[in-house]
Amino acid sequence: MDSRSAGVLMNITSLPGPYGVGCFGPEAKGWVDTLADMGFRQWQVLPLGPLDSAGSPYAGNSAFAGNELYIDPRALLEQGLVTEGEEAACRYGGSPYTADYAHARETREALLRQAFSRRTSIMQEADAAFASANAWAADYALYRALKKRFGGRPWWEWPEPYAHYPTAVTAAEDAAVKEDAACTLFAQRLFFEQWAELKAYAHEKGVRIIGDMPIYLSRDSADVWSRLSLFRIDPVTLSPDKVAGVPPDYFSAEGQLWGNPLYDWEAMEADGYAWWIDRIDAALTLYDTVRIDHFRAFASYWAVPAGASSAREGAWEKGPGVRLFDAVKRRLGSPSILAEDLGVFGEDVVELLEQTGFPGMRVVQFGFDPTSDSIHLPHHYPFDTVAYVGTHDNNTLLGYLWEATPEERAFALRYCGFEGDGWGEGGYSSPACRRIIETVWRSSARLAVVAFQDMCGFGSDARMNIPGVPESNWRFRTTGETIEGIDRPYFREINRLFRR
Repeated sequence: MDSRSAGVLMNITSLPGPYGVGCFGPEAKGWVDTLADMGFRQWQVLPLGPLDSAGSPYAGNSAFAGNELYIDPRALLEQGLVTEGEEAACRYGGSPYTADYAHARETREALLRQAFSRRTSIMQEADAAFASANAWAADYALYRALKKRFGGRPWWEWPEPYAHYPTAVTAAEDAAVKEDAACTLFAQRLFFEQWAELKAYAHEKGVRIIGDMPIYLSRDSADVWSRLSLFRIDPVTLSPDKVAGVPPDYFSAEGQLWGNPLYDWEAMEADGYAWWIDRIDAALTLYDTVRIDHFRAFASYWAVPAGASSAREGAWEKGPGVRLFDAVKRRLGSPSILAEDLGVFGEDVVELLEQTGFPGMRVVQFGFDPTSDSIHLPHHYPFDTVAYVGTHDNNTLLGYLWEATPEERAFALRYCGFEGDGWGEGGYSSPACRRIIETVWRSSARLAVVAFQDMCGFGSDARMNIPGVPESNWRFRTTGETIEGIDRPYFREINRLFRR
């Protein structure tokens, strides 16, 4: 990201396709073609790892594994691994505008099991080579197999010796467990092969990939289970002393009690931050640029006592600071990292950004307070910044305008040069949305990013996520017809006009 450019935020799950959620199929390549045609040079996706039960990509069961729902069944059909009938059974007859994770999980798991049963000896060798090249893969496969054996219970409820990773590895001799682990390795190899093909196609079209890395992991994850000493979890009781969250902020007056286990930064420093270096290295292979979510926690993080009823009961604790990123740079050189430095701010975060040299973020929706000269107003954006019209956590732009106070809305419209009475008009040519997008595009920020929903002028019903609300998020999907309706000449022109 050395020069001015523009990008679009569109998650894989939101892509069109026949299977209930988007995948790495021809629709994804078609989306890349659309981006390139409009002059966009960056495509931002949400984390590509496994989803939690609510569909969130920010609380998955692995820091390294890929989401098997993204594997394209048509590619398996072309490889002769599944039949036409088996591929057809994965197709979804419901609404194309809402992701159906239950359907996708049930049908994709069955399909991958069928494909696994037909793998050739060459594929088995490829699976073994994949496991050898990815140190995390065997542990993740065993974790998945044991979780299945014990009825989906979290690892700390597994019987001994399986709850403790070192003894589980030597004890797991059951044939069914080994078979399930082998199936997971097979599916993970398919995921990474299909993604590599899509990423290479994007590069051919001049489009780079910005990926997202959640800072925390689910307690019920392969990494916590297999690397327990790196987390603040008692090795005997297997319970955390404190958990992650954030204090009251823009999104929630009560704060957010995430519940993820916290890192034992002293233990991580003792081994040179090896796990973090491996994680960032893997992410930089997966993506061209890595956006680290909740970057401020490396400076200081909000620790909430386990069992607390509210995030308000937490307190700030000191993170590893620049020592971690000095270790990363010694091993990886100059990694292309974007710091998500939003939320409750502090001088320690400012200092860490300066020390690392990573670009931070600005979100124009946060700037429209008529009583302050916010750093999120585009006239403040330095070059070394990524400017967002809105992130996956924000309301859509049109939804924001409708739900803002009259004073905020009037200030936003005046600041962006909107005149007239039609501010509430939505759709592809929404005049108010266009004025705000153009204001961000005009800024000095090296990269400007717009969410797909805002390109279409959609309302708040198309919002991706509401922080602190666990239900009914991550479901937004679109169709090929909707993508075709985008005003390509308009975006082509503003990318040209503002030298992006």
